[in-house]
Amino acid sequence: MLLKHDHDTVQELFGKFCKATEKDKKWQLAQQICNELKIHAMIEEDIFYPATQGAVDESLYRESFVEHDGAKVLINDITANGPEDEFFEAKVTVLCEEIAHHIKEEERPKEGYFAQVRAAKGIDLVKLRDELMTRKEELRQKMKDGGLPPAKLAAVHLEPA
Repeated sequence: MLLKHDHDTVQELFGKFCKATEKDKKWQLAQQICNELKIHAMIEEDIFYPATQGAVDESLYRESFVEHDGAKVLINDITANGPEDEFFEAKVTVLCEEIAHHIKEEERPKEGYFAQVRAAKGIDLVKLRDELMTRKEELRQKMKDGGLPPAKLAAVHLEPA
């Protein structure tokens, strides 16, 4: 599955980040991680989640958006402040932990997001995969042509008390 492949890719990049010792290499990996996650979040939020709403538990559906937003706050902070930020490595570490949790929620056998989608009736998984792949390639090209904009928050709208 395309989305599972994205998960594997970003987990591998996090592993490389943890092993890297040079600041420039860590920054290069962090940028790659952030771009991969931006693209992944966009295709999930724009195509996958809307196509699967109703096929999965509503609380899991909503939690997925909130988890994305938490990650996007860190992604935007990491990319805006760069490797000179005194908390750079800590932010990437926390992002790794957040993404690991999100992946677990989506890939959990039987109850996870992906399992619920596979078990649902009426979802054309091949068509959905093709839409995701097309959009992913468009976003990759946009990244090559000048970069992706900061990640937009989708779900979290916290009002002051």
